[in-house]
Amino acid sequence: MKKLLSIAVILGAMACKSDKKQESTEEEETYTIPADNSSAEKTPLDESIARGKKVYSQLCVTCHLPTGKGIPGTYPPLDGSNWLREKRTESIRGVKYGMQGPITVNGKEYDNVMTPMGLSNQEVADALNYAMNSWSNKIDDMVTEEEVAAVEKSE
Repeated sequence: MKKLLSIAVILGAMACKSDKKQESTEEEETYTIPADNSSAEKTPLDESIARGKKVYSQLCVTCHLPTGKGIPGTYPPLDGSNWLREKRTESIRGVKYGMQGPITVNGKEYDNVMTPMGLSNQEVADALNYAMNSWSNKIDDMVTEEEVAAVEKSE
C-alpha cells in the first residue's frame, strides 16, 4: 500500500511539472505572436521614420540635438518648428543641398551654414519623415523619394 501511495504521489508531481512546462510554452508562444504581427502592420511612413531615425542619429543630432531643440541662436529647433510645417520645399532643399543665410524659425532668426550631407533622395525623405513625426511634431503627409528628387537646387 505504501508503494502504491508513493507511486501516486510521484505521478501526481510529474503531472504538475508537465502542466507547468506546457503553460510556460503557451505563454512564450502568445508573446512572440504579437511581435510578429506588429512588424507586419508597419506602414510605409513607419518604415521611413525608422530609417530616418538612423540618419538623424548619425548626421543631424550634432546640431539639432537628440531632443530636436537645436542650439539657441546657432542651430534652429526641429521640435515644434514652423519651418518644417510651413516650408516643406525649403526643408527638403535644405536637407538635400545644404543651406546658408538667415532664416526665421518660430519667430527667431538663425544665420548659419548647414552643409550638404551627401544623402540620397530616399535618405533625405527618411530624415525629414523622422523629424516631422518626432518630439511634438506630427506631420503625417509623408515626404517621398520622388518628391525629394523633384526639388532642384536654388540659384
